[in-house]
Amino acid sequence: MGDDLILATMPNIPKYEVEEVLGVIYGSSTRTRGMGGRFVSGIQAITGGKGTAYANEIEKARKEAIEDLKKEARNLGANGVLAIDFETAEILEGFILVTAYGTDVKFKR
Repeated sequence: MGDDLILATMPNIPKYEVEEVLGVIYGSSTRTRGMGGRFVSGIQAITGGKGTAYANEIEKARKEAIEDLKKEARNLGANGVLAIDFETAEILEGFILVTAYGTDVKFKR
């Protein structure tokens, strides 16, 4: 399926008019670094440098949250999501929660 949704962090899109606001939607992803990822992160914390193991899991979670948001938007009949933002939190020990949220809309050109 082609990507027929317009996704934006801005509140409007030039040359498009919002016909209908469908509401606030979100997508989320929860990931864990696992034992190997925690070990690598621990070594990186001791030696310094970029924490790639943790950053990689956050990036995966962001992509999953956006895919979840897009699926929800399509289910509601939207062709766009505006004002997208992310919230990231660590819950419990080693679980990463990423939520993407925005305003679900129907556009016309």
